[in-house]
Amino acid sequence: MQLPELAIRNHQFTWVMFLLLVLLGVVSFFTMPRSEDPQFDFSAAMIKVVNPGTTPLDMEKLVVDPIEDVLNELDDVREIKTDIEDGLAVIRIEFLYGTNAEDKYDDVVAAVARIRNELPASIVALDIDKISPADVSILQLALVSEQADYSELKKHAETLEQQLERVAGVKRVDIAALPALEVQIQIQQRKANALGISLDSIAAAVQSAAQNLPGGHAHAGDRRFTVRTSGDYESLEAIAATVVRAEGSRIIYLRDLAHITLAETLPGYRARLNGEKAVFLAAVQRKGSQIFQVRDGMETVLQNYQQNRLPGHIRLDVVMDQSLSVARQISHFFDNLNQGLVLVAVLSVLVLGLRPALVVVAAIPLSIFIAIGWVDIAGFGLQQMSIVGLVIALGLLVDNAIVVVENVSRHLRDGDTPAEAAVRGSSQVAWAVASGTLTTVLAFLPMLLMQNGSGTFMRAMPVTVVLTLFASLLVALTLTPLLASRLGRSDKIPLAQRLLMRVAGGSYERHLNRALQRPGRVLSISVLLLIGSLTLFPFIGVSLFPKAEKPMLLVNIDMPEGSSFDQTDAMTARVEALVRQHPLVVDIAANIGRGNPRVYYNTMPSRQTVNYAQLFVSLSAHELAQVEPLVATLRQQLVQIPGAQITVKEFLQGPAVEAPVEIRVLGEVLSDIQQVAQQVTEQMEQTPGLVGIDNPAGHFKVDLHVQINRDKAALLGIPLSTIDRTIRTALVGTPVGLFRDSDGEEYQLVLRLSEYSSPQLQTFADIQIPTAQGTLVPLLQLASLEPETSIARFQHFDTERMARVTADVLPGFTTEAVTNDLVARLQQLQLPTGVHFTVGGEQANRKEAFGGMAKALLLTVMGIFAVLVLQFRSFVQPLIVFAAIPFAIIGALLALFFTGFTFSFTAFIGLTSLVGIVVNNSIILVDYANQMRRDGMTVMEAIAAAAQTRFVPIVLTTLTTVGGLLPLTLSGSGMWAPMGWAIIGGLLVSTLLTLIVVPVLYRMLAGKTAG
Repeated sequence: MQLPELAIRNHQFTWVMFLLLVLLGVVSFFTMPRSEDPQFDFSAAMIKVVNPGTTPLDMEKLVVDPIEDVLNELDDVREIKTDIEDGLAVIRIEFLYGTNAEDKYDDVVAAVARIRNELPASIVALDIDKISPADVSILQLALVSEQADYSELKKHAETLEQQLERVAGVKRVDIAALPALEVQIQIQQRKANALGISLDSIAAAVQSAAQNLPGGHAHAGDRRFTVRTSGDYESLEAIAATVVRAEGSRIIYLRDLAHITLAETLPGYRARLNGEKAVFLAAVQRKGSQIFQVRDGMETVLQNYQQNRLPGHIRLDVVMDQSLSVARQISHFFDNLNQGLVLVAVLSVLVLGLRPALVVVAAIPLSIFIAIGWVDIAGFGLQQMSIVGLVIALGLLVDNAIVVVENVSRHLRDGDTPAEAAVRGSSQVAWAVASGTLTTVLAFLPMLLMQNGSGTFMRAMPVTVVLTLFASLLVALTLTPLLASRLGRSDKIPLAQRLLMRVAGGSYERHLNRALQRPGRVLSISVLLLIGSLTLFPFIGVSLFPKAEKPMLLVNIDMPEGSSFDQTDAMTARVEALVRQHPLVVDIAANIGRGNPRVYYNTMPSRQTVNYAQLFVSLSAHELAQVEPLVATLRQQLVQIPGAQITVKEFLQGPAVEAPVEIRVLGEVLSDIQQVAQQVTEQMEQTPGLVGIDNPAGHFKVDLHVQINRDKAALLGIPLSTIDRTIRTALVGTPVGLFRDSDGEEYQLVLRLSEYSSPQLQTFADIQIPTAQGTLVPLLQLASLEPETSIARFQHFDTERMARVTADVLPGFTTEAVTNDLVARLQQLQLPTGVHFTVGGEQANRKEAFGGMAKALLLTVMGIFAVLVLQFRSFVQPLIVFAAIPFAIIGALLALFFTGFTFSFTAFIGLTSLVGIVVNNSIILVDYANQMRRDGMTVMEAIAAAAQTRFVPIVLTTLTTVGGLLPLTLSGSGMWAPMGWAIIGGLLVSTLLTLIVVPVLYRMLAGKTAG
């Protein structure tokens, strides 16, 4: 007993099974995770090391080289990239795809821990974070106030952080732009010099008094007492009362030499929202949670806090709310899905008639809801990739229902009862439907095997398509026959179907007969069409992923090396004022000294220096037609501001890249690398289409080198470490202990000079160094100050020194074209020995992604060929079926050329999908022709009869597939329109040519087949 007959006889069980499956899908739809982009992890980690006052070359030698050496010993390392600048090193390590993200992160932590003691003791921060696209802020808030001080803002920020982190689905809340507080012991250097007291002796006195050493315990009879000793400091007054020197009856206290205050550290990161002082809070969604539920939970907390806890002079504003974008995207995609459903329904009614069309249309929502339940079980949430998978599947899943319903309708017209027609009609085509579904699934399945970033990013899409197709197969072989058995007899053929049948028996038959008489001419014309379409490829261009249609921008401000924090702040305010003039701008979050908190899955803030700032600009529109003119205008205006390098960055789809165009200059000698990097910059400036050129290695800074007279220092018994430590204490301060206040808060005790509010050159005149005899010697008697020029920033790539030169691409230019133009220019350069360049950015990602897709396409073809060999028991007939694939390429290229889209990664996915879709039409023709030959027809009669009989279902399945994709395609999305046009164009052209060329090939090769 076959599955359709089983489903009809056990109809009660069938109804219950589908009711449960659909119920699972409905529940999953409302509860499954929702996010803007795919939430996935891959094996990568970022190590950030902060060591203030350390030159880039010293950072490389003391910090980067030891860490890179130990990381390079780990297994499965794919690449290591490092950015090095003054006092900061950011090391990113990425492992091969398919490795366990948690295990590799643990390996990185363990490797760094092994060498931690070998790294400089002056490191103030060493953080190791997992790089996860899912760790994106879904909500960025700002506590804004000009009246409140940072201690008050800190209290509210930390309270909000605790309350928000209790909300279900919130992974963590990060506080940004909140300056650290410290207890500053500001020494009056001249008074200390006059008393002969060195900074070292003051530091020793404070460190000794700040220690908290437990005294142990003592017994008195049967009782045991814990012994408390002096303990640590309990108040600022206790710090001030520290004895620095006691000579006879004269005691010198710390308060005699210093001011002790609880104050902010030297400015390193400050923020503003629309020009007002702000502290940011960024909430990260827990993986697998539902963004709308998380947002509702946070909104309850925020409203309660604003009403009951927040004073009137502090405002709580929303800087970025990702749930709005998710709602817009989901609404947009489901609009496309609903519109596609309506189009498919209309086409089905016109061609099949009302009753059969009802059965076909009923299969669509049933298959989709069943698939949604399975997608949820598979661990994939509802986001743009999975929804697009549903849209793609919409046009495919009706094919099964159409084939079954049409065959059942034919049996009804032949006089069978509804039950008999349902059983016989569905059973006859059960294997054809199953094999057709399998070949389509094989087209998408290899995408799951792509071991690269693009494959991981897209994975939810093929999973959704495959599960939806299997759901449609289940519906077609069980529920569709059951519904068809209740259909009743209908002899009336719809008008549209009669018209198609008239075309099949009229003009199509005439053209087919002519083609069968002239097979050579037909094949020659087809080959010329294919070659002609391939010549369009250079005009179409190649790209990876398009710009993200987001209502936000980033503006990066790079001040000259050596600029102070105040200079960067002033320049940021100037740029803010200019950007704010544009009506499309809603909010501007200014970050001085660091990048904005992470708000997009493929960007991460990494720079952390006083001469850098970043503006996060929120816009009132997301359409590229409105955003790109604003970007062009801003670039024209900002480039005219002297004294800073200002770049406007748009968000991009797909895996993370530093910039669309990236040239890596690698070598060992920094001066040679800098020279070549400057030549690359000059060539970029001459390449049309490039903008926002950045050459970090081209930035220089002037350092002051303290040239110590080592002989004189040795004669006076002064260790070099004492000189270094004293200079650091005088300029930026040295931690000498911890202070815990009455609320339990801990603060660093920092010893520094008080003559100037910030480190000044004049400070060197006041610095005195203790000799071995205890006397003080002016520093400038032991050393001289010599200016020297050094590199400000450079990078490593796989432990090799590198300068990374990057650029953005102007609208109207393709990244592939301008990159190739630039590379052609660079190949003419005479490079120094030991220096070479490689291409990174989008082109490197594209080659990796397209290489993975090419392997997927090859696996697809081999898998489908194997299925066809099993079905036809022939090696020749599958080749006839495969003749449809080149014609799909013709249509795809023509569609992209006329619509103006490039051959992007999503267009490549469309082409891969076509391989599985278009062969089904050929299968229908060849399979039916074989049946006719087995019934006694000649080759010519069999293929002619098969082509005419299958003309209507082939045209109908093509039209429904096109109808399902049309709304998404016409939406104009830079991401999905190329895929839609590739599938639609390829399907239309391949259908037209398949109806002619496949019969011609069948006629020519029939003698070599079993028939």
